[in-house]
Amino acid sequence: MERTEHDMESEHRLEPYKIIAYGGEGEIEEKKSRFIAHVSAADTEEEALAFIEAMRKKYWDARHNCYAYVLGEQAQTLRFSDDGEPAGTAGRPMLEVLMNSGIRNLVVVVTRYFGGILLGTGGLVRAYTKAAQAGLAASDVRTMCYGYKIDVVTDYNGIGKIQYLLGARKLSPEADYGEQVQVKVMVPYEEKDAVVHEVTEATAGRAEVTVSDPVYFMRE
Repeated sequence: MERTEHDMESEHRLEPYKIIAYGGEGEIEEKKSRFIAHVSAADTEEEALAFIEAMRKKYWDARHNCYAYVLGEQAQTLRFSDDGEPAGTAGRPMLEVLMNSGIRNLVVVVTRYFGGILLGTGGLVRAYTKAAQAGLAASDVRTMCYGYKIDVVTDYNGIGKIQYLLGARKLSPEADYGEQVQVKVMVPYEEKDAVVHEVTEATAGRAEVTVSDPVYFMRE
């Protein structure tokens, strides 16, 4: 059976993922120990390591600066460090928080100032988990969707209809007004065919519609 272009596109469809638009800071206290979490976006391992080093310099007097990071749209690169804490009590729990969040291309560093009371392995796991969660909660998280950029060239009679139907889908077009109107809009993968059909129908086929190759884009 011959595969259609739609079938082949579906095979390569990638799921949405989240990114950090702006990193945040969170802090918890556990039996007089302070756990300070800093979160940052990182597109490369070099950026992640530079952020980790910056946090180490900032908190040079802390006993531990543990970290975890997840890089790549499909989480291809995973790294973590307990930085002197008992193995498995800091970096790995933090990495699990990142993975469970669905966020990609980010790094979290949790700094611990020891309060004089031992927490035990279970207590450390809970503390580093809660600190990482607090850092994420304080961050601005956005969703990256797989889809298409659609360019539409239309006359002034058609622009109102196009803006209405795109607005109804909660899409955010950009319009450039000249002799004709050029509209650019990012459209989720599953809505592409419907949007092209609606634009064509709304303008009685007079609009010129161009669809890009599929890409990831930030959904507001």
